[in-house]
Amino acid sequence: DVVGILCLLSVAAALDFKYHHDKEMEAYLKGVHAAYPSLTHLHSIGRSVEGRGDLWVLVLGRFPTHHKIGIPEFKYVANMHGDETVGREILLHLIDFLVTSYRRDPVITRLLNNTRIHIMPTMNPDGFEATKVPNCYYTRGRYNKNGEDLNRNFPDAFENNNASIQPETQAVMDWIKNETFVLSANLHGGALVASYTFDNGNSATISSEGHSRSPDDDVFIHLAKTYSFNHASMSKGTGCDNGQTFPEGITNGYSWYQLEGGMQDFNYVWGQCFEITLELSCCKYPPEDQLEKFWRDNRAALIEYIKQVHLGVKGQVTDKNGNPIPNAIVEAKGRPHVCPYRTNEHGEYFLLLLPGTYVINATVPGFKSMLKTVEIPDNTGNFSAVKHDFSFSEVSVRSRAVSCPKTPLYQELELASAAVKPTLHILVLMTVMLVIFI
Repeated sequence: DVVGILCLLSVAAALDFKYHHDKEMEAYLKGVHAAYPSLTHLHSIGRSVEGRGDLWVLVLGRFPTHHKIGIPEFKYVANMHGDETVGREILLHLIDFLVTSYRRDPVITRLLNNTRIHIMPTMNPDGFEATKVPNCYYTRGRYNKNGEDLNRNFPDAFENNNASIQPETQAVMDWIKNETFVLSANLHGGALVASYTFDNGNSATISSEGHSRSPDDDVFIHLAKTYSFNHASMSKGTGCDNGQTFPEGITNGYSWYQLEGGMQDFNYVWGQCFEITLELSCCKYPPEDQLEKFWRDNRAALIEYIKQVHLGVKGQVTDKNGNPIPNAIVEAKGRPHVCPYRTNEHGEYFLLLLPGTYVINATVPGFKSMLKTVEIPDNTGNFSAVKHDFSFSEVSVRSRAVSCPKTPLYQELELASAAVKPTLHILVLMTVMLVIFI
């Protein structure tokens, strides 16, 4: 009835600038979904250690319930350190901004029509609830209920991470595996900087300047600067009161401080998803009366960063009958990944690349590779990457699922580089199972 609809709309609109504890946050997310059922999909990807906290994700877009071919998947994750709270609240306000701007603001409307946006306000609900006395610097609420740091808990590409995988971490790993995420950011506090991959490194990746460079270093620098320069003050690079400065408001993770088992490196190596870490506040758990300013400072950056999911090139790999070929390797020449980037079950690939000319290599193992020279403009304003499909006219195959081993792949690359410096793909053939055809 009309009264019920008005009640739902008022629930969705009633988002104050205050800290929302788990029950309030859950009620808000459910209210938004009830008020905007065709634009949103609310689901839990798992539960925290304590079991009381669901890991809620609100999905927004024209097709919120499922992946649609050609529409990239984007995610924001906040509050993985339970005492770093600003991200948790600004993601709730981002949700509010997106749903209320749809069909009113042409940019937001096009963004939601052409992107599937996943928002997880908290990855560590137990840690947030355990932080009884807010503190600018550190509380035990940083960790999950088992006392584990979730941002040291993922498999690591450089060394064996002996940490026991936590339920929250496993839920996120499964989520990454089940979606075709292209771009992501995780929101933290304690500094004011955009930090990018790699967080760890060895002689295979560390440059003379002390940066641990990925094959897509140029893209990561662009992504970090996109956020920094659209933020109210991050690009000034003045840092916090510890005297540390960050030129242009960005840093390579490893050059800032070495980190093993971090989420952004896991996303990039094993999830085929470019992720950066956003440090949004000098104070980890600031007073509530500062939250509105944090939202204003970050709003434009949050939106501009999502648009970057439309960088580069995308397309499908199909066989002679037009059927999709999953697990085909599709990468830009000169930037192969230690765990090759493969097509999803729909034969789709998404490669984030800056404007320029690239040779795209599509490989169905056992068959001849296809090379295409692609001119990539800046298409983010059009909300669609350039589209280039590959058709393998001589093959009619279905490939079985291929998984990259969770061993430290760059460890093997470091050992190999000390000898003959083989290419990444030769190494990968040594470390990854070949696709099996049926």
